Amino acid sequence: MSKPAELREMNDDELVRHLAETREELFHLRFQLALGKQDNSARLGQVRRDVARALTLQRERGSGGQQAAMSARAGRRGRKVRA
Repeated sequence: MSKPAELREMNDDELVRHLAETREELFHLRFQLALGKQDNSARLGQVRRDVARALTLQRERGSGGQQAAMSARAGRRGRKVRA
């Protein structure tokens, strides 16, 4: 599991690579769970949160930082953001 500070130290290419690897791990964990071969079910939640952290950081970097992240959250809730 990656800590937010570790993810922030990565450059954009490393972050994209980390996200792809983490999503692949999530796919394999879900597949194992469906087959009944998953021993550590808590790992699935850890990997999901890791994907979310990476996506959040990627969104912050690509869309103008924190204001864009706030706008995205408000948009999902159907609210307007005050500047």
